Amino acid sequence: MKILSVVGARPQFIKVAAVLRAFELVNKESGKRIIESILVHTGQHYDFQMSALFFKELVLPDPDYNLGVGSGLHGEQTGKMLEALEKVYLAEQPDMVVVYGDTNSTIAGALAAAKLHIPVAHVEAGLRSFNKRMPEEINRVLTDHMATILFCPCKTACHNLADEGFKYVINDGELLSDWVSKKISFSLEKPAVVNVGDVMVDALKIVKNDLVLPTALKDKLDKSEYIVLTLHRAENVDNKERLASLLKAMADSPFPIIFPIHPRTKARISAFGFDNYLNEFPFMVIEPMGYKEMLGVVNSASLVLTDSGGLQKEAFMLGVPCNTLRTETEWVETVEAGWNKLLPYPEQGFVQSSLSWAQKVRSTEQPQPYGDGFAGKRIADILSAI
Repeated sequence: MKILSVVGARPQFIKVAAVLRAFELVNKESGKRIIESILVHTGQHYDFQMSALFFKELVLPDPDYNLGVGSGLHGEQTGKMLEALEKVYLAEQPDMVVVYGDTNSTIAGALAAAKLHIPVAHVEAGLRSFNKRMPEEINRVLTDHMATILFCPCKTACHNLADEGFKYVINDGELLSDWVSKKISFSLEKPAVVNVGDVMVDALKIVKNDLVLPTALKDKLDKSEYIVLTLHRAENVDNKERLASLLKAMADSPFPIIFPIHPRTKARISAFGFDNYLNEFPFMVIEPMGYKEMLGVVNSASLVLTDSGGLQKEAFMLGVPCNTLRTETEWVETVEAGWNKLLPYPEQGFVQSSLSWAQKVRSTEQPQPYGDGFAGKRIADILSAI
């Protein structure tokens, strides 16, 4: 069986690493090459810190195809991907296309396959923020409705899909326990929804013993407490007043704020003339880090402040309290568990109160809604049984 995986952005490199390892394990267990894997990188993230470093750290194979699409407006970028992917699909004739998450690479990979009547599997299906102003929400909803098998990371995601009319929900959305013996049938007319757990838990298991702090940061922090901040969403960084408000609200933090700055955010701060904010304590601006270093920094943090979907969950998995600088989250379990708090409009002085909240949160029990770290194996076993 030939399975073609489409990735293009940092979170997808992490997810596909867990799945490709599981493909190798299935082949090894069977003693033959049941799964032939083709990896396509659209080039959506293309610089070393956002792309090549992740391939190196996660021991990912070099892509069989790198489309080199690069950045651009949503329609332009997605259109270039569609054109290039269609040619790859026609050349490779895969039995299944697997897409990940909610980026332009995700929807382009799914749409190009659907147009050619190639079955689509969506890893991380069923997530909903219920905010259609988010490009990611549009991407994930449309991808789900083109997919023939929907691999959900949690029970909530399965129930979201059931609410949207998907009728074939395996095990009522509970985590699939006996995945080896279950042969799940699916088709365009009968797409299957299955909770396999979250491949990000798998990825964390792969690297957890190798988490590191960057030497430069370790020397500067000298075991002191600190906060981690990331900002990149359009609603936060493209609006001058909004971005200024966020930076001002953090300016009286008692602890250093480690700020790995996204290229998009860096450009906006410079264009708005806000560099002076970042030249003062508490901000410690650094370049984006690799997966192991980023998790290492988060793991030792007192608090995470972010508008990223993935970092909310990574903080949760590492047992670090998080304030999400948005009005909503697709990872509702982290909020329901009390380890994540939505804080879309922080006011001056919020950092100190958030640190006090975080200290109390750490003393509470944390549930595990995202599976057991074998999501990739479930995916591989289900696909290999087709």
